Amino acid sequence: MADTASRTMIRTRGRKASASFGARPGQRHPLVATAMVLPLAALLVVVFGGWEAVVTQASSVGVMLGR
Repeated sequence: MADTASRTMIRTRGRKASASFGARPGQRHPLVATAMVLPLAALLVVVFGGWEAVVTQASSVGVMLGR
């Protein structure tokens, strides 16, 4: 049991050191995450014809709603 407590203290110290920089290690700013995802999303839209699929689905939903 005593050995477990010392390992916990070591892990806690590491978290406090990284917290002083304003962000935890596993988190990104939302704008950075968006900038990372947009090029892949654009590539998938072009490769798989995603825009046409979105337009087709929207028009069929509009027809179902009577618009």
